[in-house]
Amino acid sequence: MESLDLHGERAALRGNPSFVWRAGQNRRLDMIVRWGLAGRQRVDRILVDGCGVGMYLKALEPYGASVEGIDIEAEHLEIAARTVPGAALALAAAEALPYADGRFDLVLSHEVLEHVSDDRLAAAEIARVLKPGGRAVIFVPNRLYPFETHGIYWQGNYRFGNIPLVNYLPDRFRNQLAPHVRAYTAEGLRSLFYGQPVRVVVHTQIFPGYDNIVRRYPTAGRWVRRITYAFEQMPLRVFGLSHLLVVEKVARTT
Repeated sequence: MESLDLHGERAALRGNPSFVWRAGQNRRLDMIVRWGLAGRQRVDRILVDGCGVGMYLKALEPYGASVEGIDIEAEHLEIAARTVPGAALALAAAEALPYADGRFDLVLSHEVLEHVSDDRLAAAEIARVLKPGGRAVIFVPNRLYPFETHGIYWQGNYRFGNIPLVNYLPDRFRNQLAPHVRAYTAEGLRSLFYGQPVRVVVHTQIFPGYDNIVRRYPTAGRWVRRITYAFEQMPLRVFGLSHLLVVEKVARTT
């Protein structure tokens, strides 16, 4: 298996999956379980749409009789197969999910839509494979977050890192610096599901896990967490790192 491309152009285009499980991922898992299971202890089928190396597949195993995953990177799936031996995995794109209509009770799309070729088609596929009453939990980058976390292209070269204020630029300039990744306004994200048989259950913004800061500066990191997590209950949440959107499949009316 070839080595994983953590900071190169392929990572820029398709993103890096979660390789370690820390407090930030655990916090998001709590949100997925709370909103995605809708009070149930366990559901029949769960799909991780863009499963990477399987971290969320493994975390969601206790909550589904069957946990399945797709990814566009074969080497990620090789790792996922070892991480979660019981999971059914498929090499596929988010725009063409290899499943029948109405198969899943829960679909997780975790920081994936910003990387796909056609995000509107990927959203339609999420809606298609959900059962009526099933829910999709979606995380994507927030356009109002003060940093572009996927790096930028400058003078033809990719520069990895958190780049300040890029997302505040007009589209014309922002897309020249970051043509490889989207960042969504609240309306832009919700519009992906216009015309689909879903209703919005919750839509908010959340701040990072700050795991690296806490590891290096424990006291300061815990204060940053405490303050910004309080922002999530205030209008200041609009500056969070990611959108959290939960939609529920409804029956079409004729």
